[in-house]
Amino acid sequence: MYITYNFMLYVGAVEGEKMIDNLNYYRVFLAVAETGSISRAAERLYISQPAVSRSIKNLEDQLSVHLIGRTARGVELTEQGALLFEHLREAFQSIRTAEDELRQAGDLGIGELKIGASASLCRNILLSYLRDFITSYPHIKVSITCHSTQTTVRKLEEGSIDIGLICETALPEKLSYRPLQEIHDIFVVNPAYLEHLYIREQAADQPQQNPWLFAGNVTSIFHSRKADAEAPQNNNLPGHQIMSTEEILEKCSLMMLEQGNVTRNHLEHYFYEQNIQHGQALDVNNMDLLIDFAKIGMGVSSVVKEFASEALADGSLVELPLRTPVPSRTVGFSLNQQKRKSTSLQKFLEVTAS
Repeated sequence: MYITYNFMLYVGAVEGEKMIDNLNYYRVFLAVAETGSISRAAERLYISQPAVSRSIKNLEDQLSVHLIGRTARGVELTEQGALLFEHLREAFQSIRTAEDELRQAGDLGIGELKIGASASLCRNILLSYLRDFITSYPHIKVSITCHSTQTTVRKLEEGSIDIGLICETALPEKLSYRPLQEIHDIFVVNPAYLEHLYIREQAADQPQQNPWLFAGNVTSIFHSRKADAEAPQNNNLPGHQIMSTEEILEKCSLMMLEQGNVTRNHLEHYFYEQNIQHGQALDVNNMDLLIDFAKIGMGVSSVVKEFASEALADGSLVELPLRTPVPSRTVGFSLNQQKRKSTSLQKFLEVTAS
């Protein structure tokens, strides 16, 4: 088996070399077949007629077949020559098409770029970079796969994507990371939900008291509580006895990204460090949904402040004050350093670096 295998490799190499040697002969033969004349083929190829004749003779000797016959009007193809002509015409046309496409790609900047990012990172950060990139290189095809940071990292390792937009996390050695911007994790809630939560807790603690007496006052008290968090030494602020954010997190319906997510891990570490025992969390796989669920009053959501700016600005959500903020982190681009950078990727890096 070992001897046969090596013999086959040797034969394949010889046949490959023969085909390469014959390429120029094929080009001459194709010109003769298309013009129907030795002299016209010589004019097209800018070589002498004897050179054309020698090329045809050498090709026939190499292939051990008779390819053309001379007639009073020029030359005509034999049956074997006609068969070879059909295959060569298709092959050389494919080569010309490839050359044209390569030339067009160079002129227009045609290529492909594969990006991985979560849906939230794509919507809130990547879109602005893509807008500039597509404006500069409209003919480059961009494909985006939306997954968590962990999945994006795995796809970078596999080499199935060119670049990933990820949250800051530990990475394998072969992956590089370039931070783009800082992000801040916060807890947000619809004021009405906070009001109802406070009413329920007051009613549970003081059942003899009418819980609805608190309605309409909690939002203003909450804002006082926010000031209290910012200046905790002042115990005379109005509403000081309202539930703290830590108490709210323990008693509310808390909505967070699903377990195993980089953001979820970051927040669980924060809870551990601050000794906060939050209630059972509702797992959601999309931060945009976390924002929407909080806006309709389903509970308290953990979100990235920069991604919830509109809802915070219009008042549909308020930020719960924290005595110790969640440590900030970054979002950035990651690359597989062991994978060759395509022209499209290099152009994208240039745009995002400016």
